[in-house]
Parts: sequence; structure tokens; C-alpha cells
Amino acid sequence: MVCGELSKLDEWTSLSRHEQTVLIFTALFHDVAKPLTSQKAPETGRVSSPKHAVKGEHVARGVLRELGCDLVTREEIARLVRFHGRPAFLLEKDEPAHEVVKLSWMVSNRLLYLFALADTRGRDTDSMTRPEENLHFWKLQAEELDCFEQPYPFASDHARFTFFRQQAPNLHYAPHEEFSGQVTVMCGLPGSGKDTWLTRNRAEHPVVSLDDIRSELDVAPTDNQGDVVQVARERCREFLRSGTSFAFNATNIVRQTRQRWIDLFADYRARIELVYVEPPFDRLIQQNRSRNESVPEDVISKLAAKTEPPTWTECHNLILSDGENE
Repeated sequence: MVCGELSKLDEWTSLSRHEQTVLIFTALFHDVAKPLTSQKAPETGRVSSPKHAVKGEHVARGVLRELGCDLVTREEIARLVRFHGRPAFLLEKDEPAHEVVKLSWMVSNRLLYLFALADTRGRDTDSMTRPEENLHFWKLQAEELDCFEQPYPFASDHARFTFFRQQAPNLHYAPHEEFSGQVTVMCGLPGSGKDTWLTRNRAEHPVVSLDDIRSELDVAPTDNQGDVVQVARERCREFLRSGTSFAFNATNIVRQTRQRWIDLFADYRARIELVYVEPPFDRLIQQNRSRNESVPEDVISKLAAKTEPPTWTECHNLILSDGENE
């Protein structure tokens, strides 16, 4: 239904082949997790699928990885799946402008709007809970804020970084920039090539590596990691206190875990760069096998299933790399 409605959109022929492909795959995946999350209310018999979009993002990411989809396109689709329902709820937000701005740094607001339009038109009357007019408010708000065709133009990278960290953010706040140094935070599965990327691109930086600390302390990855983390945090603090730019090398594949380290670095006024490395999965497996201490492939597959690649909402600078190029 949604795929059929996409091609009927007035804007469809003006979209690039890439944009059309992204929207079609979003349509294929947007409700893929409903069978995994559906539940029936015993009192009313009403069926709902709470957080199906969150689960759907992971399903889409996993399937597209297996299909060999390139990293950037895959993440475009996965994030559209994750946020496809947001435009319909804009008028229920306390700060509609903030919602539109935040999403502009996660997805294309233009594609999000067009997909929501097709999704709404593809529903039968009984399943429509919010009118199509609600979607037009999303478009109008995004155009007014100059973030319909592009991410919202913050005054600086630090203004953006600060906006996404504030509990009561201000779109027009321009914080003073006086960084103590830069921290390059590596993110990626075991065997992805994080060490190689650092050697090629940040060779001048000292590195705090969780793998190296485990070797020093003779702690296996499956053991309690408390001592490893404690040592790593103290070494990071030493560099931060001295104003030395450095790299922090760990998997950092889950946002919640990654955020704890970002909080530490931000407390010391560091400029934070996130680098996510993910080569094609078959190459990653091959690289893992060639390591001195390889990780079991079933473990890598489980880690891949819960991976949340970083976004521009978490840092001053973001680099997505396939391991070959920066």
C-alpha cells in the first residue's frame, strides 16, 4: 500500500534515484517489527505494537547489512524506519520546533515528510488516527526553520552539540568555544579496523585502548570489566587535565555506553569527534580471524544485532568509514 502511494506523490518524479530507493526500502521495513511487538489489551481487545519502530530500525539495519548495502544508505533507511511516525505527532509535542530541528540531524525532513504522507494515504479510514493535515504542519515548521532540505543551521558545531545535551535547549544559544583539546572516540565491532584507521588518520594522538588495558591487567573480555574501565577513565582524565588531544579506542557500539564516555570528555571541555568504522561484514569477519585474539563469530553477530552507529546529535564531528577511506 505505502509503496503504491509513494509513486503517486506529486514530488516523486523530482526525487533522485537514490532518494526513491531509500523511500521504497523504508516502506518495506517500516512496520516489519509489528509482529514482534504486537499485543492485545485484555479489556478492549485493541491491538497495539509499542516501540515497533525502534525494533524495526534494528531489523532493517541487520537485513541491509546482510544484503551488502553501503553504510551511509543503510543508516538513512534505518533511521527513517525508526522515526517514520514522528510527523503525525508533531502537534502533541511541547516544543514542535525542537522536534523538527532534532530530526533534521537524524534524517532528511523532506524524505520523512514524503514517507509519512504516503504512509497516511496508504491506510484505510478505520486505521487513520491523525489527519493528513497534521503532516503539513511538519513541512511548514521545517521550512520556516530552514531544515526541510538540510539539517538545521546551528551557529556552530558546539552550538549543535550543546543543544542536544541541554534539558531545556535553546535554538539560538551560541556557547563560547574554548576547547581543552580533542578526543577522537572510536566506535565499531571487533575486527572492524579501528586501530588501522587511527594509524592512518590520527597517528599523532596517544591512545587509551580498552583492549590494551585488558592485556596489561590480564583481564579477559568475558571477565568483570570494572578495573579496566576504572584505569581507562583515569588515563583519559590525565590527558584531559593536561589539555592533550588523544584517541579513545573501544567498541562503543551502544549509545548508552558511548554516552558515559562522551559525558566525561564534555565535562573537561573537549571537542569530541566520533569515528564509526564498519567495513563490509564478510571483510570484517576476515579481519577478525587475522587478529592475535579473535572474537568468536557468533559473538560478533550478536554485537552487530544491537549496534547503534553514532549520529551528529552526539558529537562535534562525525566520521563514518568503511575502513578504506576517512
